[in-house]
Amino acid sequence: MQQKIPDPRIHSMFSGDRLWAFGAVLVLWCTYAFVFSRILLAPSTDGVIQALAVAGGLVLLFNTASIFAMIKHYSEDKEHIYGLDIHYLDEMKKSKESR
Repeated sequence: MQQKIPDPRIHSMFSGDRLWAFGAVLVLWCTYAFVFSRILLAPSTDGVIQALAVAGGLVLLFNTASIFAMIKHYSEDKEHIYGLDIHYLDEMKKSKESR
């Protein structure tokens, strides 16, 4: 049985997507930290602050978990996911060259 040699473009595309995903999570966490710090300065009751902290924490938890799950799925199936993209990119390039 012949083993397929992985395309280095797949690794490059996956690395770029992973970097953007981690960057998006980092921006989300920084945004929530900034907003929460501004809310703490505003006069309000303790119940409101606690409710916002719990709700914001849940949003951060679920968004972070979903991004990590997406990256895990992409890493397991990157040959198929990015292979299709590369196939169609190569086809478009051939089409443009044949004109």
